[in-house]
Amino acid sequence: MDSCGILALFDKVYGRSEGAEAFFAPGRVNLIGEHTDYNGGHVLPCALTFGTYIAARRRTDGWVRCFSGNYPETGVVRFELEEMANDPRHGWANYPKGVVRVFRDNGFPVDSGLDMVVRGDMPSGAGLSSSASIEMATAVMLSSLFSLGLEDEEGRVRMALLCKDVENGFIGVNSGIMDQFAVALGRAGTALFLDCATLERRYVPVDLGEYEIVVMNTNKSRMLVESKYNERRSECEQALADLRRAGAPISSLCDLSAGEFFGWEDAVADPVCRRRARHAVLENGRVLAAVDALTSGRIDDFGRLLNESHLSLQFDYETTGRELDCLAELSWQREECLGARMTGAGFGGAALAVVRRDGAAEFIRFVGERYGRYIGYDCAFYRSVAADGARRL
Repeated sequence: MDSCGILALFDKVYGRSEGAEAFFAPGRVNLIGEHTDYNGGHVLPCALTFGTYIAARRRTDGWVRCFSGNYPETGVVRFELEEMANDPRHGWANYPKGVVRVFRDNGFPVDSGLDMVVRGDMPSGAGLSSSASIEMATAVMLSSLFSLGLEDEEGRVRMALLCKDVENGFIGVNSGIMDQFAVALGRAGTALFLDCATLERRYVPVDLGEYEIVVMNTNKSRMLVESKYNERRSECEQALADLRRAGAPISSLCDLSAGEFFGWEDAVADPVCRRRARHAVLENGRVLAAVDALTSGRIDDFGRLLNESHLSLQFDYETTGRELDCLAELSWQREECLGARMTGAGFGGAALAVVRRDGAAEFIRFVGERYGRYIGYDCAFYRSVAADGARRL
């Protein structure tokens, strides 16, 4: 898919594409730093080369019409600007609808309807932020078509924060800020080192030399991910409350270093909440170590940190499951793989591996064959580099 492809889809759906513009927002993969964002810690995501394409043009009335090339069976979804509630019947279209609603609620002059088509070339529900991708593609589209002036970095930060409001308030998923920031601010060849507490950020080069990142999608349904995600947040909040009650001078779990946490951990009464907190604190430390390893060119150390992250997510945070563990363990068996771990919220979704480029094809064959044999269905593989963020095409 490219700008010509999405404009051709627009022409097919609406009869002509004259006046339509094309936009793209990538997916993202979080290299390391899982479930640290809402615990006040650091993350290290990068944008991918695949994501969501949108073609759109303004209408002269107040109607919005949306069509998805990924869900053609739903047909064209229609709604009015003055009737912008989340509607289960509208399915995927609630994401662009939510962006329009939040922009209008925040005073941006989105004052006419739209015709739009959407098509993604990334897997939905794989933990690669397909939702943030469609949100940010819609935001960039609105900024361009309605001359909102949000194209510079400050404007992109504003759009990312608005799209987080869409996710939290309109869609109802209690997510952190990482996904929208990575999709909005991605830069080719780099990862975004983001402090989720302060939003301070800088770019870290992702120069893996003879190695590359292979994303592995379990193809497992993630129907329970929202409830489990909210459960983990609640457990971390309980651990934080216990620590503060005991006198720990912190506002979030990731304010603690590993040494400080081990000095305070007995204050967390529930052993499950204690394990959740331990993961958050140690994972935050792994992000800092990973940045140092990448900056110094110590790719072996970066791979080791990925392995440690997966084991922590498996045993302390308990967000992996049979499929993700299978992918990680199969990856660890291969000498061309430096490290592997689940990425995203977990409970299905995707894993990533750092694999020697000249061995990637054999790695994919080995892991794919054995995964299908053990799990009973196929996984999917994606090879990508760190890419640029959301943009007009």
